[in-house]
Amino acid sequence: MSNKIKIGLMGFGRVGRNLFRLGYNNPNLEFVVISDLGRAETLRYLLVRDSVHGPLGVEADIQNNYLNVENQSVRLLPGGKPSEIPWDLIDVDVMIDTTGVSWPEEEFEAYRKFSKQTIITNPDISFVDRIIVPGVNGSDISLDDKIISPSSSTTQVLALMLKILDSEFSVKNAMMATVHAYTSDQPLADNTQANRRRSRSAVENIIPNETPSTRLVEALYPHLKGKVSGTAFNVPVADGSCVDLTTEHESLPSAEEVNEVMKTWAEGSLSGIVAYTEDPIVSRDVIGRGESLVFDAKATMIAADHFLKTICWYDNGWGYSKRILEIVESYSELGGKN
Repeated sequence: MSNKIKIGLMGFGRVGRNLFRLGYNNPNLEFVVISDLGRAETLRYLLVRDSVHGPLGVEADIQNNYLNVENQSVRLLPGGKPSEIPWDLIDVDVMIDTTGVSWPEEEFEAYRKFSKQTIITNPDISFVDRIIVPGVNGSDISLDDKIISPSSSTTQVLALMLKILDSEFSVKNAMMATVHAYTSDQPLADNTQANRRRSRSAVENIIPNETPSTRLVEALYPHLKGKVSGTAFNVPVADGSCVDLTTEHESLPSAEEVNEVMKTWAEGSLSGIVAYTEDPIVSRDVIGRGESLVFDAKATMIAADHFLKTICWYDNGWGYSKRILEIVESYSELGGKN
């Protein structure tokens, strides 16, 4: 009997393809099913030719509705709702829903009934058992957690920064602005949408947007409830984002003290999750980085002798996908698979 973790993907968009790229040659992982609305050949094509991350580098083909990549042979199912998946025909240990859809409660119940464990990337936490952010509360994962949310890439950055800054310097209040790459649900040209700002061209505008990150972080840190606020801007780049964080502290540290602390955490307990740099980097420099954030030491400053301002960069898809696979393996280590 195989000891591999059997993974199903609900949705094969950007995050789904990142997960496959990161995991297809991992000897501990087996992708057994992908459910997506796209045509099989189109799914293969988008996997092997990525406009951000480049060619896959290995051959992939479709045979009898199976996607074959090296030693992975993955059944392709037509996309739909979780309740429409033929659960009796598939055997998965973990289903990862990367659709971004806010499913109604009955669809979450389908996951609870038929899936051993589900990781859902939509940041709606109404029906999840636990939010897990590796580096913050990854050790809290339990076999009783049927549905887990890894929050969002931006939330992970904010949660990690607040963990460090609050542990070291006692955060009183925080204000975040994320400058985020455009997303697949934004139009290339102006187009009618319910959200009028988001109806404007993604490649021609800086577009203010809402972010759920502050609400999710407050769920992780109840003592900061009502003390964290934030906004977002989608900008005309395909990948590479940053979080601009302003914090108020009980005792204001110096920029040098903050940088030293961040370097210590990045080289210590959060190595591989948090990175530290003194190079004058820009957004493109973090594309393909596997960490959740890269702390920009050159950007640290004290504002008006009262506030601390820090900047962190992140690949808003790649590092996030890597953390999801780490959650999958953590769950398996607890015995959450056959």
